[in-house]
Amino acid sequence: MDVLYRRGRATAAEILDGLPDPPSYSSVRAMLRILEDKGHVWHEQDGPRYLYVPRVGRERAKRTALQHLVHTFFEGSTVQAVAALLEAPASDMTEAELARLTELIEKARKEGR
Repeated sequence: MDVLYRRGRATAAEILDGLPDPPSYSSVRAMLRILEDKGHVWHEQDGPRYLYVPRVGRERAKRTALQHLVHTFFEGSTVQAVAALLEAPASDMTEAELARLTELIEKARKEGR
């Protein structure tokens, strides 16, 4: 999906070329079929090849995936998810990032969330 979001549309071969540690071509085709069956992508015919296109915008897909992650692994708790991210060893946040988080928390407070 990352390759499709970057390119906008791509053939299976182009997706394969865009992957850092690519599986086989047939694996990419199988995954595209699954993604199409689930409604995440669609294809259009371009001569003898299929061009695959995301059905859902990247921002919406991120929100949906994040909601699923929070529900599945953090019992629906945003606090638990954020705490896990902040407590992770690789969470070396800059002052600007911490300030941004503070702004978002204050905005949530004002909006009553």
